[in-house]
Amino acid sequence: MNDEYKEFWTDERKEKASKDKLTPIQVEILASIVQEETAQFSEMSTIAGLYINRLNKGMKLEADPTVKFAIGDFTIKRILKRHLEFESPYNTYRHTGLPPGPISIPDPRIIDKVLDYKKTDYLYMCAKEDFSGYHNFAKTGAEHAANARRYAAALNKLKIYQ
Repeated sequence: MNDEYKEFWTDERKEKASKDKLTPIQVEILASIVQEETAQFSEMSTIAGLYINRLNKGMKLEADPTVKFAIGDFTIKRILKRHLEFESPYNTYRHTGLPPGPISIPDPRIIDKVLDYKKTDYLYMCAKEDFSGYHNFAKTGAEHAANARRYAAALNKLKIYQ
């Protein structure tokens, strides 16, 4: 595994990580979050860019997959306030920055998506209300709140309360 790690982290990849003030392990932590955030490969570089924006602004990541990991239950369909209050260094709603380690073993292709993240002004995302697995992205808290209301209404319509 160590040999594969050394082979994967070429000088070019290390340089890309360093350019964004990230270490290889920090890139892997971020990739693990992106991997759990969406199954839509086409969105991964946008999501990575959004998280990079939040890190650069000193914002909390507020990544639902880290909450599920902290609690130890990836089957949760709806993150509730009580989940957000769970104390863990992995809960990115409570702690600023990256968690102390990956929440899964990231696919190398997703690590590359993080290294080649899409540059946008997005700071927020919410699952689309059509349950397609895609996300609505937003630049402002107001836009995000509107997206979140639509998603919450869709969950309520299906009686998904927990």
